Amino acid sequence: MSGAAIALLGAIAGCTIYLGLPIGRIRADLPRLKSGLNAVAIGILLFLVWDVLTQAWEPVDRALGHHQWGPALRDGLVLAAGLCAGLAGLAHYDRWAAARRARTGARSTGPGAAIVTGLSGRGPAAGEIALMIAVGIGLHNFAEGLAIGNSAATGKIQLATLLVIGFGLHNATEGFGIVAPLAAAGERPSWARLLLLGLIGGGPTFIGAVAGQNFVNEIVSVAVLGLAAGSILFVVIELLSVARRTASKQQTAWCVALGMLLGFATDAVVTAAGV
Repeated sequence: MSGAAIALLGAIAGCTIYLGLPIGRIRADLPRLKSGLNAVAIGILLFLVWDVLTQAWEPVDRALGHHQWGPALRDGLVLAAGLCAGLAGLAHYDRWAAARRARTGARSTGPGAAIVTGLSGRGPAAGEIALMIAVGIGLHNFAEGLAIGNSAATGKIQLATLLVIGFGLHNATEGFGIVAPLAAAGERPSWARLLLLGLIGGGPTFIGAVAGQNFVNEIVSVAVLGLAAGSILFVVIELLSVARRTASKQQTAWCVALGMLLGFATDAVVTAAGV
């Protein structure tokens, strides 16, 4: 398969993220609907954390199974470093951003502030959370793009096609996960903003597919996946703090379950194909 065709596969898988992004422009003033959208996003992101960590741990698990202690320790440390960098890195960035807002006198408008009157979030604003989600998903999609590019370049066309279908379905739900904090906060993003968020979240799939034609490095893949898991986990923590303030436990539980089931449903395509 030619390089242009492989790049096209990566672009197709990445562009499906735009299917879920327009949900962020829906005008809704119902508090329960907004908190429900927030909880569904939590469920989708929790599934992604599990999915990403499963992929990242696979090389470590394989090395341990073959009693290859050196590679197992190396990949394990890389995963731990990536996970800590993604999680703690965003936590430090959040603290720095909050201090900057305090110095400039800007009001901290957490994603729950627009849902419950009088609640002003102390965490990042909804726009910042959406950006963090897009970055985390972008790191995840870069690793997926590497898999697409490598499979196609080695002649495994059927496998590459199945990966595009599966990852494409995943990206469609991930687009919703990106804009859910904006919808929950009552912010209606412009089309230009949605375009940018889509490029950040879905564009790395294309870049990974191009890079995967000639370069596949297990250490780099584990590091990228670790960073993705850490950054997504940080966002989950932020959204959970919003959910505790703005919705009943019953609604949150059901909507989180719905989000996780959506993630598993899209993953079923790849799993059923034996990928």
